[in-house]
Amino acid sequence: MKIYDDKHIKNVVFVGAHNSGKTTLAETMLFEAGLLNRRGTVEGKNTVADYHEIEHEKGNSVFATPLHTEWRNYKINIIDTPGLDDYIGEIISSIRVADTIVTVLNGQYGVEVGTEIIWNYINKYHKPTVFVINQIDHPGLNFENSFKSITSLVGNNAVKIQYPLIVDGAQCIIDVLKMKMYKFSSEGGKPQKLSIPDDQKETANALHNELVEKAAENDEELMELFFEKGTLSEDEMRKGIKAGMLNYDLFPVFCMSALNDMGSGRLMGFIDNVAPSASDLKSEQSVEGIEIIPEKDKTPVLFVFKTVHQPNLGQITFFKVKSGEVKVNDKLVNQRNGEMEVLNQLFIMDGKERNPVQKLTVGDIGATLKLKHTETNDTLSYPDSQLTVKPIQYPQTRIRRAVFAENTKDEEKLSDALKKIRSQDPTVEITFSNESRQMILACQGELHLNTIDWLLKNIYGVDARFEKPKISFRETIQRAAASNYRHKKQSGGSGQFAEVHLKIEPWKEGMPEPEGFNIRGKEEVDLPWGGKLVFYNCIVGGVIDQRYLPSIMKGILEVMEEGPLTGSYIRDVRVMVYDGKMHSVDSNDISFKIAGAHAFKEAFLNANPKLLEPTLDLTVKVPEDMVGNVMTELQTRRAIIQGIESSDHHQILKCIAPEAALYGFSTDLRSQTKGRATFKTQFNGYQAVPPNIQNELVNKKELVK
Repeated sequence: MKIYDDKHIKNVVFVGAHNSGKTTLAETMLFEAGLLNRRGTVEGKNTVADYHEIEHEKGNSVFATPLHTEWRNYKINIIDTPGLDDYIGEIISSIRVADTIVTVLNGQYGVEVGTEIIWNYINKYHKPTVFVINQIDHPGLNFENSFKSITSLVGNNAVKIQYPLIVDGAQCIIDVLKMKMYKFSSEGGKPQKLSIPDDQKETANALHNELVEKAAENDEELMELFFEKGTLSEDEMRKGIKAGMLNYDLFPVFCMSALNDMGSGRLMGFIDNVAPSASDLKSEQSVEGIEIIPEKDKTPVLFVFKTVHQPNLGQITFFKVKSGEVKVNDKLVNQRNGEMEVLNQLFIMDGKERNPVQKLTVGDIGATLKLKHTETNDTLSYPDSQLTVKPIQYPQTRIRRAVFAENTKDEEKLSDALKKIRSQDPTVEITFSNESRQMILACQGELHLNTIDWLLKNIYGVDARFEKPKISFRETIQRAAASNYRHKKQSGGSGQFAEVHLKIEPWKEGMPEPEGFNIRGKEEVDLPWGGKLVFYNCIVGGVIDQRYLPSIMKGILEVMEEGPLTGSYIRDVRVMVYDGKMHSVDSNDISFKIAGAHAFKEAFLNANPKLLEPTLDLTVKVPEDMVGNVMTELQTRRAIIQGIESSDHHQILKCIAPEAALYGFSTDLRSQTKGRATFKTQFNGYQAVPPNIQNELVNKKELVK
């Protein structure tokens, strides 16, 4: 395979809403370049990009798929991405390593909800972006509305390079950069290049002049030429357009029919001649604050942006060469863990096809097999380079489920499978809750969850069950109470005897010491589950030997690990042990542990015990016209709105909501707002459960008994 230098490598990612035509466009470009003899279709389940069985079954892209094509002495690396935001991790990773974003729009609808969501990440990384209005030969095309939706998204910096029209029944495209009309046959492919018709010259000239002005604005030298000549040449315009894209001040808009191969060659020519390459982008700063210079004679730096586990092949690691060159058998160190990795093989990937290469240079995208210690977001370089590429920041998960193997014998198999799924999809989180004894899977939505379930069943051979996770309640008290308990057991020989008198009170930070007691000692225990136990030794006259106090506290702590109300952890209690009795022969540690536990439990139940539930800071960003419905939804979920802010035609609702009431919120919010609202959460603290809900939970515990 031909080796290209960094200036002739262009990395583009195709993004856009579901059914906008990204996979079809990728297939058409490979066909147009002669790399395919026959174009596949999504419906035919035979495209290069959508090769996974799950993609054939579901009829849409699930994974981001790297491909490549070659066009007029340029190599174009393409990453075809899913359009559904349940797979946002695949999209973000691809945006992170692309040099130019190609945002594909369905010409019937223009900018859709999915486009808006993806745009937020493009905007975050300030990546040069081209918009493509697809399906221009569809009867439902609305080109002008589609273009207006782009300007609503990015402002007036969106500029038409092309617009469609029908001439003598044939689909045509007017190109105002080249000032030509392309006329296509019904089969598409190579068009006729014609002069712009007389009735279109005024429109085309106006758009051409607008493009000239936009191009000139981004380069002082071009601005001087423009003032001098009143126009710019095509090459000068290309230079200005590239500068505008790099400055994030110009967004070219093309049009095409990917399905019928109308306009793909022109787009590839623009990518070759105008779209920025890796060498055009600004140098990145490493985590260590050192500049990563994209030149081939520098230290090799590889950034891993994607990991795939294939059952018969093992781990495939996808990377971008951020600096230097890398060759087969090079030894590089993982900057995260210091482990040495050997690149025994290098590939250019085209879907499932692996094309071996001997080396890859700066700016290129490639893959290797069977790295042992490397995951997504890792950097590979020389041991002493101290260059770590800043990791990709993935969005917060939106739904949580407890996951179990249907067959308990498969628990270990399930755990191993979930680790692999997490490895190739960082938007999945897997944790084990010691408190609930549940494995918790968190992901981006119901569709994402269904995909994980499919992978578990069909790839890893594990039948899994998903349930609502248990909520980590806490128990505490609202008033003081006293109790005593005598433990006595006699069964021949030495028996057991202990008597403990204690008083308990609610504890809070900064409260004064208890009154009416002779405090001889104090111990504060920071509980592993949050809150405190404050234990006071108030024994007078030696009625209980000092050595038995730790056993009393141990008994109390055992009760606090499984509270009397619902079996939840107890927190924020102080205990004063002030009296008791012991026996010179029968008293021992176990006796005082039992007596302490029983006395504490009895006092706890008499101290107006209260159940606490975890609450979350919930921030919901909602389009202005949908706020009413969302606020109603929040009220039904016991959310308390703390404040409302305005931002870019959206309202930001800041709330505190019980975690238990937010189960299913992501799905309902998406349904109510057609996916246009977003939210994020953060743990807030614990608040009292309403009495009716507490009674329900306590009754359930009693029924279980």
